[in-house]
Amino acid sequence: MNPHCLIFLLWLSHLFAHIYGEYHYHEFVVQESPVKRLCKAHNRIFVNGQFPGPTLEVTDGDTLEVKVTNKAIYNVTIHWHGVRQFRTAWADGPEFVTQCPIRPGESYTYRFTVLGQIGTLWWHAHSSWLRATVYGALIIHPKGDYPFKKPDREIPILLGEWWDRNPIDVVRNATRFGAAPDTSDAFTINGQPGDFYNCSSKDTTVFPVKSGETNLLRFINAALNTELFVAIARHKMTVVGADASYDKPFETSVLMLGPGQTTDVLVTFDKNKGSYYLAAQAYSSAQGVPFDNTTTTAIIDYDIETTKRGKNNKSPAFPKLPAFNDTPTATKFAESFRSLETVKLPEPVNENLFFTVGVGLFNCQPGQKCGGPNGTRFTASINNVSFVLPSNFSILQAHYHRVPGVFTTDFPAVPPVQFNYTAQNVSRSLWQPVPGTKIYNLKYGSVVQVVLQGTSIFAAESHPIHLHGNDFYILGQGFGNFNSQKDTKKFNLVDPPLRNTVTVPVNGWAVIRWVADNPGVWLMHCHLDVHITWGLAMAFSVEDGKGELETLEPPPNDLPLC
Repeated sequence: MNPHCLIFLLWLSHLFAHIYGEYHYHEFVVQESPVKRLCKAHNRIFVNGQFPGPTLEVTDGDTLEVKVTNKAIYNVTIHWHGVRQFRTAWADGPEFVTQCPIRPGESYTYRFTVLGQIGTLWWHAHSSWLRATVYGALIIHPKGDYPFKKPDREIPILLGEWWDRNPIDVVRNATRFGAAPDTSDAFTINGQPGDFYNCSSKDTTVFPVKSGETNLLRFINAALNTELFVAIARHKMTVVGADASYDKPFETSVLMLGPGQTTDVLVTFDKNKGSYYLAAQAYSSAQGVPFDNTTTTAIIDYDIETTKRGKNNKSPAFPKLPAFNDTPTATKFAESFRSLETVKLPEPVNENLFFTVGVGLFNCQPGQKCGGPNGTRFTASINNVSFVLPSNFSILQAHYHRVPGVFTTDFPAVPPVQFNYTAQNVSRSLWQPVPGTKIYNLKYGSVVQVVLQGTSIFAAESHPIHLHGNDFYILGQGFGNFNSQKDTKKFNLVDPPLRNTVTVPVNGWAVIRWVADNPGVWLMHCHLDVHITWGLAMAFSVEDGKGELETLEPPPNDLPLC
C-alpha cells in the first residue's frame, strides 16, 4: 500500500475514533471453576475464571464487542445492565426476551455502542440464577472532565450474595415445590465475605488508600435478592451519581442500594492513619420474611500499597449501620437524589399507565407438590399478570418476524380490579394472578408515565424495578395508595433523577416517566431474582419510527437458535 494512503487511513481512523468513539473487543468464557468460600471447596460458574468477572472500561461513545463462549453445563445469556442499546435490542441479553440462550458449547457476540451515559453500570447473566456468580463492572468515562474534581483513584466495589449450595439447585428446588428459596449464606464485597464469616478473614478485600486523597468509589449491588445498607467507619460519602447519570452532590453516612442499582460516591480519606471497615448488611422491609442477617466487610487501609492485610488491620473501626428494617433511612436516601442540571421533562404524556406490583399465591393443583404457605405455591405479578417466559422462541424474534402464538399484546394498562392495594387484609380472591406472556405496545416517540403501586396481597415489601433499554425520570415516591389529586402535587418536575432501576417503597408507590425512543422489546421486572422467578415482570414493545435511525437493526447472523 502507498505509504501516503496508509498515513491517510490511520489519520482517518483516529478522526473517526475521536468523533464516534473507540472500539473494544473482549472475550468471555463462561465455565465452571474451583473456588473456596466459607471453609468449603466448590465449583461455580465464572467468566474467565474470575469472581467477580472482568471490569470493562469504555468512554462515552465507544463501541463494545464481547464474544461469549459457553463452556458451562447451563444455558447462559449476558445482560448489559443499564446500557440503552439504541437499535441494538438483540444485544440486551434477557433469556427468551431478546434472544434465545447460548447453549453449552456455543457462542454469541454482543455488539453495541455506549452513548450518552457516563458513570457506573454493570453486566450480569440473565439466565436462571447464574447472576449469583456471573457479573462484573462496566465503567463509562466521560470524553471530557468530570463535573467534580478529578479523583485520585477510582475503585469499583461490587456487593454480592453467596450460597454454599449451587444457586441453580437452590432455585430449581424452590420452583419445583413453589416454595421460597433458601436465603444466602453470606454477602460479599468484590467476591469475599469478610472478617465475620468462618474461614474468610485472611482473604478479606482490602482497599489501600493514601492520607489526604479523594477517591471515587463505584458501588454496584450485584446481590441476587437483597437490598443493602452500606457504610464506612468514620467517613462521610458524597454521592455524585447513580445508574450512569450525574446527580447534585449530597453527603451521607450510609447508602442503600437495591439489586441492580449503582451509586458513585467521593470519599476524602482524611482520618487518622489506620484501618476502617467498609460494611454492608441487609435492608429487609417485609415483616416476618426470612433474610440473610449477616454482615460483609472490606478494609480501608491507609498508606499501604497492597491489597493484602497490613499491620493496621488488627482491629479496624466499625461503622454504624441502620437496623435491618430501617425504612425511614432507606427513604431519606432515595429521596435525596436530584439530577445535576435542570431537566426539560418530556411532555405531553401519551401513555398514562398504572401498574400494581407484588407477591401472591397460587392454589395447589391436583398432582402438584406445593411448598408455599398452607399448601400453596408462591407467585408474583404486575397488574395481576404473572409473567411466563416463552420456551422455544424469544419475544423480540417473534416481534420482529411477526410470528404469532409467542406472546399477546393485551397487557392491561391499569389493574383489572381496583382495591385497597396496601390494606392489611386483602381479600383472598385477589391473591391468585393469571399466568401469561403479555406485553404492552408503544408507538415510537410516546411519552410514557407509569405509576408503580406496591401491594400487600401476601407480604408488603419494597421492589427494585428495572426497565431494560431505557432510562427514566423518577418524579416521586411515597407511601400508601397513590392518589393522583394529592400526590401529583408532590412531583419533582424541576430536577428529577434519571435512573434505570427505581425502588418502589414498602406499601408505597413510585412514578416514572420516559420517552419510548428505542425500538425493540424491553423487559420491566423486579430485580429481586426470586420475584422475577415467580413472575414479577412484563415487557414493552416499541414500534419502529421513521427512517433507519429510528428502526431496530436486523438480527445478527450469530443470534443463538432455540
